[in-house]
Amino acid sequence: MDPAHRAVLRKFRVDLSEQLLVSDSIVPFLFQEGVLSPAQVEQVEAQVTNRSKTLKLLDLLPNRGPRAFPTFLQALQDFSWIRDQLLQELQTAPGPGPGPGLTGDLLLPDSLLHKVPSDRDLSRLASRLGAQWELVLLDLGLSPEALYRCRADHSLSSQSAVLAGLVQWRRSEGRKATVERLLQSLQAAGLDPSVLEDVLL
Repeated sequence: MDPAHRAVLRKFRVDLSEQLLVSDSIVPFLFQEGVLSPAQVEQVEAQVTNRSKTLKLLDLLPNRGPRAFPTFLQALQDFSWIRDQLLQELQTAPGPGPGPGLTGDLLLPDSLLHKVPSDRDLSRLASRLGAQWELVLLDLGLSPEALYRCRADHSLSSQSAVLAGLVQWRRSEGRKATVERLLQSLQAAGLDPSVLEDVLL
């Protein structure tokens, strides 16, 4: 798991333990997606209270690989206010923020930042996002249900699933679907914004 994601889970550990009911949908979803093993599900469910179950889950997640955090966010569909809070924290975490600090190393002109990416741009970006693509699309505003459909419709190619999600985002946002917005979501997902260099320049 990315260090930034670990830090967010650590910061919100108490809030999450007080607000989540992990047994209802979160643990089953994480098991379904292969983030939790059967033994780990048993470890969580063996806890007596909802709070202790959530704390046990938060102990396990950081060691479950790069998909753990994005999949956890997807599992929070019944707790959207918590998911939004976590994403907001990622966006405001220390580091280069949106604006000049975010794009300074890229030297992207304003005209390019305000451009709506083409099919070719999105296709090239889809091939470069890697394991963090779900978190990028969630930050762009796609729902967990939309992400699930992208995965299901393109189960043989994750790149095709990413591209389908990016095209859906561009269609829904119209002129607001800009390169600058993509940069913000890349940062929220813990990716280096320079991933767009090869795509756009």
